[in-house]
Amino acid sequence: MVHSEQGASDDPGTLGDKGDDLEKRLKAYEGRPSAVAGAGKDPVNAPMIRHWCEAMGDTNPAYAGPDAIAPPTTLQVWTMGGLSGHSGHIGRTEAYDELLALLDEAGCTSVVATDCEQDYVRALRPGDEITFDAVIESVSERKTTKLGTGYFVTTRMDVKVGEDLAGTHRFRILKYAPASRREKPPRRPRPVVNRDNSGFWEGVRQHRLLIQRCTGCGTLRHPWLPGCNSCGCPAWDTLEASGEGTVFSYVVLHHPPFPAFDPPYAVALIELAEGVRMISNVVGTPHDEVRIGQPVRLEFQQCDEELVLPVFRAREEAS
Repeated sequence: MVHSEQGASDDPGTLGDKGDDLEKRLKAYEGRPSAVAGAGKDPVNAPMIRHWCEAMGDTNPAYAGPDAIAPPTTLQVWTMGGLSGHSGHIGRTEAYDELLALLDEAGCTSVVATDCEQDYVRALRPGDEITFDAVIESVSERKTTKLGTGYFVTTRMDVKVGEDLAGTHRFRILKYAPASRREKPPRRPRPVVNRDNSGFWEGVRQHRLLIQRCTGCGTLRHPWLPGCNSCGCPAWDTLEASGEGTVFSYVVLHHPPFPAFDPPYAVALIELAEGVRMISNVVGTPHDEVRIGQPVRLEFQQCDEELVLPVFRAREEAS
């Protein structure tokens, strides 16, 4: 899990001489509710579970059949209002809106989601009606990051079925004043490398696309995980991908502009010949010519002196 507060430093002066007074005002919101009496727009349901599992490539049998449970990581899904939102602004409090407005007034007009943490207490099953309440758990001291200077705001949401706590979802954002742009060209953001996926990125550095393979049941998986979703075995080895694949799905990014990226561009879900899927870019093809089912072939893109990324090119162009 990424914690974007890592590497942040205290900065006593960036937001002006009134910073101490601002921090006191921000701290006063800790413990106040950010959502009250929220309710899921739909019960936990089998179609959403199926969509989630198909998108994630998760074939765990616990998520299908008459005794199915919802994947634990869908905890927040059942609280979301979708594009239309929750009717009547349900759940959200004035306190949370006031906190964000106070940060806006202080110049922290930009926001980025940094990380989330979830604790699971009981399984959710189709038919469960969920409710939720949330609290402003903490507001950090002033921090300076590469994005700019601002404050980390953490909310804690308790998700219930009836009187029973199903799980807790902590969500952290950074509200910040953007840093001045540097003259040198921006670098592509670095991938998050941890103990579970370091072997994958070492393979990419060597221009090899490695797929995890469970040594218990032989199931291939991507992205890399510490254990097998199919049989639970923690042991694994790797298989080098052939590099052949097809575009399974894609989106075209038009907004927002971001340093080191030049929209519009296509982000595709590539189905490799081995059967697993991965997210990458389709290069060498205009964004409006990318198509589902389009044959592609792997290549490795040297983004800068340090970063190598696996990308895909339309097969007719690659040949």
